[in-house]
Amino acid sequence: MSGMSACREEPLGFLMYRVMTSLRPAVAAELKPLGLGLPEFVCMRILSERPGLTSAELARGTNVSAQAANQVLRALEDRGALSRPPVTPAGRAMPAQLTRRGKALLKRADAAVLRAEQQILTRLTAEQQSQLKQLLYAAGTP
Repeated sequence: MSGMSACREEPLGFLMYRVMTSLRPAVAAELKPLGLGLPEFVCMRILSERPGLTSAELARGTNVSAQAANQVLRALEDRGALSRPPVTPAGRAMPAQLTRRGKALLKRADAAVLRAEQQILTRLTAEQQSQLKQLLYAAGTP
């Protein structure tokens, strides 16, 4: 059975797991000099698209515990990458947003992640890489 026909038999989740297994160490290595891990990067990406989310909302959106999301937010806040109001506007919710420093850090992190992606996607043509990203985006958009 050829590689292409074999992949049609594999569950999508397993194929995505294989890609992430290859991508995660490359991304971690590229983000490390910036003092970031994958959870911080993901949090910053989400906040860049949806500023004002709370740690609970981030937790639900990323399938981590509220405590884990709050730890990531606190670490980013401590380094000046995001801000939350000193007083909660309603209840205990503390909406977060990237600071100017956080936006600059995210720009550097995006470039680092792109370098990691290129290491993984070298077997695909530029057109195939673009198609893959379009398909993944479409599949993951509610």
